[in-house]
Amino acid sequence: MKLWVAVVMAAVWVSAAGQGAVTRPRFEAFDVATVKPLKEAATGRTMRMEGVHRFVMHNFTLTRMIAAAYDLNTRTISGGPGWMDEEHFDVEAIAPGEVQPTRVEQMTMLRTLLVERFGLKFHRVEKEFAIYELTVAKGGSKLKAAAEPDSPPEIVGVVYPGKIEVPAKSVSMDDFVAMLQRATLDRPTVNKTGLVGRFDFTLDWAPDESQYGGELPKSAEDVAVPPLFTAVQEQLGLKLTATKGMVSAMVVDGAVRPVVD
Repeated sequence: MKLWVAVVMAAVWVSAAGQGAVTRPRFEAFDVATVKPLKEAATGRTMRMEGVHRFVMHNFTLTRMIAAAYDLNTRTISGGPGWMDEEHFDVEAIAPGEVQPTRVEQMTMLRTLLVERFGLKFHRVEKEFAIYELTVAKGGSKLKAAAEPDSPPEIVGVVYPGKIEVPAKSVSMDDFVAMLQRATLDRPTVNKTGLVGRFDFTLDWAPDESQYGGELPKSAEDVAVPPLFTAVQEQLGLKLTATKGMVSAMVVDGAVRPVVD
């Protein structure tokens, strides 16, 4: 079970909060970083902060690193060399300063690493995709305003037998949609709720093979929680609808294998 917890934590992420009135550095790049290709196939992915400074990624392809760094669904990333989707890497890096960077700050530093170590070059295009739209369901939203709206967003995924639990604090609808499209769902997802501000909520659902890249074990037939689309409507008062729409996609113009440290 620990394996699958690691997979979800990698995709969903935890942001640091409650760090006090400490002067924050400009988190533009890691102080040092090591990138190593995996020589043997591995199972499960992890991405996390270990303490204040140490940032760790395990078993990520370059495509999945890009998806995490830019809040993209992997379907919206095209171009680049074929090994982007085939070769896996570990990353260990040290963040500057004396406070733990938030998720946004972590991803800013990861973007710099992708340019410096992988030579990432790209351009953006608007393209039509099969997507999901997140809207307010009939009957209205069931979301509660965040108790601490000025704190960094926290959105954590934990896997239990037969279900995913996502407690969220100080999360905007854009934060929620970003999580769904970069990690959970098999399509890009667009926020059409019109809801502003930040919210606290907990979402429980039974995953299926279309979610998390098919890497999670199938839920038991007698699981006591509903599937994701039902859970979103019943627990949050929101609705996910399959449709087509224009999305900002990324075309990779160039990338190189990193020099082995």
